[in-house]
Amino acid sequence: MTQQGIVKRDRHEWSTLLRQKQRRVTQQRLVVLEILQDHPHAAAEEVLSYARAELPKLTVQSVYTVLQDLTDLDLLRKIELPGQPARFETRTLDNHHHAVCVRCGAIEDVDCVVGEAPCLCPSNAGNMTIQVADVLFQGLCPECAQAA
Repeated sequence: MTQQGIVKRDRHEWSTLLRQKQRRVTQQRLVVLEILQDHPHAAAEEVLSYARAELPKLTVQSVYTVLQDLTDLDLLRKIELPGQPARFETRTLDNHHHAVCVRCGAIEDVDCVVGEAPCLCPSNAGNMTIQVADVLFQGLCPECAQAA
């Protein structure tokens, strides 16, 4: 583990995890995992742009397929923010939230105060058993705050 619970893995470790999850180890999967490890909170189009440096023939559909598959395997976490395309990250092993700059859209991880899910419990959830509460903090990043 490194800062903020992010696990840094190399290709061998990603390959081992893919095999444990009963998936073939492909260049597309490895490249997507490495990109999101280095560029957390990237959208599919950003992933594609970075990936084409190594895999120039990679298609948009392939990226979306890989992202969905890796999310289903819990190797990626999909983040859905209001008014933005879905974003992805490799930080999946903890309960954390996100802070978004309302001016430039920068995204930062925010560790959960409680530590385990759910970190918030609603006053009335009906008949549901709450398992996860996603918290989104909105504000200004240091650069935007200074410019304001």
